[in-house]
Amino acid sequence: MDLASHIRRVPDFPKPGILFYDISTLLAHSGAWRETIDRMAEAIRPMQPDLLAGIESRGFLAAAPLALALGKGFVMVRKRGKLPGRTVSHAYALEYGEDVVEVQDGMIERGQRVVLVDDLLATGGTAAASIELLRKVGAEVPAAAFIIELMGLGGRERLDVQEVRTETVLQFPA
Repeated sequence: MDLASHIRRVPDFPKPGILFYDISTLLAHSGAWRETIDRMAEAIRPMQPDLLAGIESRGFLAAAPLALALGKGFVMVRKRGKLPGRTVSHAYALEYGEDVVEVQDGMIERGQRVVLVDDLLATGGTAAASIELLRKVGAEVPAAAFIIELMGLGGRERLDVQEVRTETVLQFPA
């Protein structure tokens, strides 16, 4: 199945000059969505994860059904202040300022193999910060999986430096 044909391209969103790759049209087509999850599961299964971690918020859309397909648990990586209870945080630099990602304390046991999941890999900043956060709580992170990779923005290389295998279903030029 040609999954790329199920990705809508929206020019000048969210600002002029940006071509946005919208997965809403993929989600709306049950056959294409099933094929996407099946392909991601096939790529992740050899990593033998104990858990999948999805990055807020579109990463949840992929990680939750993927965890179910693999018979694994799912944890959320969210922006600061979005998770109830005690959390563990990791701050990371942005071009102008900083941001913070968090996981709930006690959701990941030391030594568990956790595969990170998101919809899109571009520069890899949030993914890299999420990997650092997962390692901070004791996880082993053998891989990260994405529906779409925007080529030429350095995301894959950024994760390679962290010795994390990168799996993607679709690749598009940036």
